[in-house]
Amino acid sequence: MPVSQFQQLNNYLNQQILGQPELTHNILVALLADGHLLVEGPPGLAKTRAIKALSDGIEADFHRVQFTPDLLPADLTGTDIYRPENGSFEFQQGPLFHNLILADEINRAPAKVQSALLEAMGEHQITVGSKTYQLPELFLVMATQNPIEQEGTYPLPEAQLDRFLMHLEVDYAGVEVEQQILKLSRNEALGEMVKIDEKLTQQSIFSARKKILSLHMAPELEQYLVQLIIATRQPAAYDQQLASWLQFGASPRATISLERCARANAWLAERDFVTPDDIHSVFHNVLRHRLLLSYEAEADGVTVNQVLDKILALVPLP
Repeated sequence: MPVSQFQQLNNYLNQQILGQPELTHNILVALLADGHLLVEGPPGLAKTRAIKALSDGIEADFHRVQFTPDLLPADLTGTDIYRPENGSFEFQQGPLFHNLILADEINRAPAKVQSALLEAMGEHQITVGSKTYQLPELFLVMATQNPIEQEGTYPLPEAQLDRFLMHLEVDYAGVEVEQQILKLSRNEALGEMVKIDEKLTQQSIFSARKKILSLHMAPELEQYLVQLIIATRQPAAYDQQLASWLQFGASPRATISLERCARANAWLAERDFVTPDDIHSVFHNVLRHRLLLSYEAEADGVTVNQVLDKILALVPLP
């Protein structure tokens, strides 16, 4: 499976989503690592457009769900519909049976709806009543959060946050990019749409995932990766200030996610081995949502990004 096809897809995404190269790159990393994304940022930064552009660039169907306080779990999973003509129940599939799902403003729905995603994201299946239904093999959820408004929102529980492969933060681009966005908007209004030459097949994605798992990672580098995670659980072994900042560390799921994202990053860079830079480039995005800071850290205004920076500084490279 040539990397060039994914690079072509990345170029297409960058033509569609201007000024957000980290977002487009990490969407591909999540696709290759078979994980889900939580994207947080102000409105209007092309978060919805990004996942829609991805669906246009690969052979996959897409569905958008606007999360609201009155949403029900059945609105995601589907439900049994009674057919009076033959007195039977027929299962009507919900939005989760598509390949790519946009869970827009996921923190606006109550916990019972958010939890409906847990089984789908973790097991690629849903259970309705006494029956379990398998979801498509290619299944990616991109959830968005608006950090500006807190009224009428429900913070995601830690168990659900841990199901997300990465937590990305997006912000406003510069003046030049803003002018390019105006030009792109005008061109699209005139019908001048940017198109990709060839859509990426699902089989190509599955083949790439297998190749990524076979990339070489030196034992010393693997040990370093594990020590980064252990430092979040046993911070006192490295620094007392770090220990005062952390209440709970990352789970083994974080270790797996960090390794897979580092491998995907190396493969996209056309290398057959993983380097420390691959780990560092995805470290913040993989760990940002998995750490629970102490009250002391919050009172001092310490951010999770600062905690992660300190961990990288304290854990020695191999």
